[in-house]
Amino acid sequence: MLSKLKILLSQIVDKARSVHASSIYYRCRAGLINIAHQTILCLPLFSLFIVSCLFISVNANAAGGIALGATRIIYPADAKQTSVWIRNNHLQERYLVNAWIENSNGVKDKSFIITPPLFVSEPKSENTLRIIYTGSPLATDRESLYWMNVKTIPSVDKGALEGRNVLQLAILSRMKLFLRPANLQELSAGAPDLLQFSRSGNVLNIRNPSPFYVTLVNLKVGNQKIQNVMVSPKNNSQFPLPAGVQGKLTFQTVNDYGSVTPVREVSLH
Repeated sequence: MLSKLKILLSQIVDKARSVHASSIYYRCRAGLINIAHQTILCLPLFSLFIVSCLFISVNANAAGGIALGATRIIYPADAKQTSVWIRNNHLQERYLVNAWIENSNGVKDKSFIITPPLFVSEPKSENTLRIIYTGSPLATDRESLYWMNVKTIPSVDKGALEGRNVLQLAILSRMKLFLRPANLQELSAGAPDLLQFSRSGNVLNIRNPSPFYVTLVNLKVGNQKIQNVMVSPKNNSQFPLPAGVQGKLTFQTVNDYGSVTPVREVSLH
């Protein structure tokens, strides 16, 4: 039974990754488990969890029912507001949508207003989330990083589920929001070329002299894949390397539109 449950959770996680869900939580009467990291938080009630959750009310299309209009948001500091659309592609499902913004440390930031912060997304409908910055002026020589959070919860037919134990799926999608000074325009295609790389044992050092956050993806040292990283503007960052890995570093970056740029290659010294 345990092995079958693990397989089921793994399949659901794989489906959720296709819609870039950063966290997936299942709630039942036995407790809460975070299957995105496959960590069971209700271990003392695990046997009860198995019995209670034999009936799983999860529509196969639920994870793909909601789509966001961007993978990242650029907010020019001189703009009054920016926006992102959210679309419900489902034919019948309604979703409760909750949106908020956090700072780079993951703390809810009150210097932003989102309208509407909470609403019901009807089937085959599109809504616009408007984002307004009301805080103090920020640095003018570099971007500032925030996180846009959108949590979606499918509706539940209480009548149809009466007397049953129910698993309710909530998907939290997070995207980067860059508050960009007015004097900085679109992320320069040459910004990644300004990055400086060096190696100290099993540590990768990256210096970013540009005023932009730069996200590096599909990194490899030799034939060894390493984790994706984001380097802060005008900053030096260090990242761990697998022990003994050798060879040139290859990587790609993500531009303002969420597209991946061509592969770059550098030597590590």
